[in-house]
Amino acid sequence: MPATRPALTRRRALALGGAGALGATLLAACGPAQSPPPKVVAAIPPADPQRAAALRAAVAQASLAEHFGAPSPQLLHYAHPVDPAADAPFHYWWNAHAIDAAVDAWERTAAAVDLDRAQELRENLTLRNGDDLFNDFFDDMGWFALALLRLADAAGDDSALEDAIALHDHIWDLGWSTQGGGIVWQRGQYHYKNTPANGPFVIAGHRLHRTTGEARFLDRARASLQWWEDTLVEPDGFVQDGINRNRDGAIDTDWRFTYNQGLYVGACVEEFRTGGDPAWLDRAAMTIDVSLAELTDGPVFTPDGDGGDAGLFAGIFYRYAGQFLAEAEHTALTEFIVTSTDALFENQYRGDGTLVAGDDWSAPAPARTDLSTQLTAVMATEVAAAQYRT
Repeated sequence: MPATRPALTRRRALALGGAGALGATLLAACGPAQSPPPKVVAAIPPADPQRAAALRAAVAQASLAEHFGAPSPQLLHYAHPVDPAADAPFHYWWNAHAIDAAVDAWERTAAAVDLDRAQELRENLTLRNGDDLFNDFFDDMGWFALALLRLADAAGDDSALEDAIALHDHIWDLGWSTQGGGIVWQRGQYHYKNTPANGPFVIAGHRLHRTTGEARFLDRARASLQWWEDTLVEPDGFVQDGINRNRDGAIDTDWRFTYNQGLYVGACVEEFRTGGDPAWLDRAAMTIDVSLAELTDGPVFTPDGDGGDAGLFAGIFYRYAGQFLAEAEHTALTEFIVTSTDALFENQYRGDGTLVAGDDWSAPAPARTDLSTQLTAVMATEVAAAQYRT
C-alpha cells in the first residue's frame, strides 16, 4: 500500500471512520464483459440449513461480482455505488483478501473458473503494485503471502509458493525488530509493532514449514509468536492491537478489534497442526470465548468501524474461527456463526436476490458500502457453508 494515502483512507487508525455457473458469473462480472451477469434469486430455506448455508455463500459471491466487479485493470471497485474517488487509491491488502475469497469459492464448488479468478486477482495485485510483490507495509505482505499459499495448495502452483516464500523472507529480513523482537508494522516506523503484522507472519511461517520442511520458517514463526504472546496477549486470551505507536511504550488498549482475536486463534491452530499439542486449541478457545463475550452485540459483532480497512476485520475473525472448528468443537462459536449470518441475510438480503452488506448486520445496509465490508460477508458465509462439509 502506498505511503501517500488520502487521510480518509489511510491504513487502520485513520481508516476506521472509512456451482460452476456461479463461478462463471463471478469471472464474467469482474472481467471485461459488457453485459451484466444474471442475478442469483433464490429463497433461503430455513428448514434446510445445509442448503441454506451453501446458497448464501453463492449469493454473497455472485453479489460481490455484480455490485463490485469492474473491467481490468481495476477488477474490483472499492465502493458500491461506484465512486471514482474510492477507486483512486490501490488497496493492496483488500485485493489479497479477494484472492482468499476466490479460493473459498473453489473449495465449495470445485469449479476451475474460481481458481482462474484467484489467479487473475493475484496477477492484477502485482501489476497494480508496480509489477512488484513488495510494499512498505509488513501486514499487507503477510496477507498476500497467506493468499498465495492457499492458491499454491489449491492449484498446485509452484510460482505462488515461490512468491509466498519471497514475501516471508522479505518480511523477516526488513521487518523483524532487533529491539526486543516482533515484526514491525511498516518500513520507516520501526518502533511500532502490532498484531496485524505478526499474526499473518506466524500463520504463514507454520504453513511454509509444513509445506517445505525448512526449519527457518518455523523458527521465525515461533519467535514472532513468543514476542506477540509476551507483549499483546492478555491472560484471559484477549489480544491487544499494538505497542509503542506514539513512541511511549503504551499498548493501544482502546483498539479492540475482531481481527486481532481471529489472528491469534489462527496462530494457535497452526501451532497445534505443527506440533500436535492440544493446549494450543485451549488457548484459542479462550480467545474465542472472550471475543464472543466482549465484541458482540446480541447475535452479531459490534462493528469495528465504518467501512474502510475496518470493514475487513470481522471477516478475518470468521476465517480463522473456521480453521479452529476444523480441529475442535465450540458450541457457542458454531451458534454464533449461524446467528450472525442469519442476521446478515434477514437484514441485508435485497429484493433483487443479491446481498449488499453493511458493517452492522443487525440493521439494513447503508446506501453506500465498501469492498472491505462486502468481503467480510463473503468470508463469513463461506465459513458457515464449510461447517457442513466433511
